[in-house]
Amino acid sequence: MTHPAIVVEGVKKRFGGVRALSDFNLRVDKGTIHAIVGENGAGKSTFMNILSGIIRRDAGRVLLDNVDVHFENPQQSQQAGVGIVHQELALSPDLSVAENIFLDDMGLGRSTINWTIINARAGELLKSFGFPIDPRTRAGDLSVAYQQMVEITKSLAKDVNILILDEPTAVLTDPEIDLLFANLNKLKAKGVTILYISHRLEEIFRIADGITVIKDGVTVRDLDPKTCTEADIIQAMVGRELKSLFPEKKPASEEKLLEVRNLTRRGLIDDINLHIRKGEVVGLAGLVGSGRTEIAECIFGLSGYQSGEILKSGKPIKVAHPADAVAKGIGLVPENRKEQGVVLPIGIDVNMTMSRLSGVSTFGILQNGREKSLTQRLREQLVIKLGRLSDPVSSLSGGNQQKVVLAKWLNVGCDVLIFDEPTRGVDVGAKSEIYNLIHNLAENGCGLLVISSELPEVIGLCHRVYVMSDGQVAGELEGDALTEENIMHHAIPKRSIQ
Repeated sequence: MTHPAIVVEGVKKRFGGVRALSDFNLRVDKGTIHAIVGENGAGKSTFMNILSGIIRRDAGRVLLDNVDVHFENPQQSQQAGVGIVHQELALSPDLSVAENIFLDDMGLGRSTINWTIINARAGELLKSFGFPIDPRTRAGDLSVAYQQMVEITKSLAKDVNILILDEPTAVLTDPEIDLLFANLNKLKAKGVTILYISHRLEEIFRIADGITVIKDGVTVRDLDPKTCTEADIIQAMVGRELKSLFPEKKPASEEKLLEVRNLTRRGLIDDINLHIRKGEVVGLAGLVGSGRTEIAECIFGLSGYQSGEILKSGKPIKVAHPADAVAKGIGLVPENRKEQGVVLPIGIDVNMTMSRLSGVSTFGILQNGREKSLTQRLREQLVIKLGRLSDPVSSLSGGNQQKVVLAKWLNVGCDVLIFDEPTRGVDVGAKSEIYNLIHNLAENGCGLLVISSELPEVIGLCHRVYVMSDGQVAGELEGDALTEENIMHHAIPKRSIQ
């Protein structure tokens, strides 16, 4: 009789007065892919960090291949054959892709570094996994999605018995996800045991052999993906039934709030034409590298463009800097919230108000009462789960950090908001809240541009969708034509279709 690869019994962990895990139990058979699901803050990442040696448990047992382990640091975990792909990127941006992949063994077992061998070996790995990345590229110059591919390659390159993936597909589109799943199935066939943490339930049904649901630090249910439904998982996760994930789309005005004409950023986007009406949610879909984020960066003033114009309410505007965009009522919720959306070490309240200090100050002096009143109202409006408003943003779960970013722009009063991957790393309950917020903004007359790699999200949320391919708008879809098949038909570069 074979023993399971992972057995977890009654694991507990507290951080001060916060109980992260109170009774976590898990059993995973060798050579299987097991999904762990739960709302943000449920304890998934805490368990992952215990298993990878980043933090130590307070109580309970963890057995790997029938051996009781208690890792004191990540090195011990790695020596035991545990690999991990974190949700938050941990690459060194100033090093090359190859250097990041082999950072813990630059000599590849030799006493000296041979850069030709390093680059060649990294290139072979990337090619074998199907990732089209030059190993000599500076990691910081890659898109977030390509950086995630490097993180995945870094872990898959190691000889692991257990592989943990935390939201590995959050910024990947369908073709990249297919590549990842093909690689995971190869590892599974070799006997590697995989723990897969994801909020994308449709993926779990594609890849997982078993599902464990965790809520408030406690294992609440084990499910079989062959017999359960999405509704079963959601009800176990959130304790309630989500009857409709997407709110009803209300008709938009005919008034154009934002218009982009013939926008060109050399080598990245070419002759882009799009518009957003008052009260409309417009989507930008496309594969990784198609130019979606580059359009947002031009509109918000993060990047310059060589030709074209941007119009707000019918009048041309000059946006050379984000401050120009904010002054014109344009806000951006960025793809990478931890680096671009919030300042993690400082207070939640400060993050909410820093975008418009004039609203909470008089003659340059901060008015604590006004700040407290405003931030409390924003907290209630967005249903942000927190301890104290003065706590650092880093104390919040990913979904609640995203809400703080939204609060910042609600404070400014922007009437055009760009959302780049708005629900990346966010659980299904928080997704529903963000979708409702987006539609409430639209009903109040805002125009919204949503960039998303999740096709069901684009279809369920948006009135119209522009599909990007090779830096150009390849199609515009709405109504009955707005389907996954039609989006992918336009998104795939025509030169790749034989």
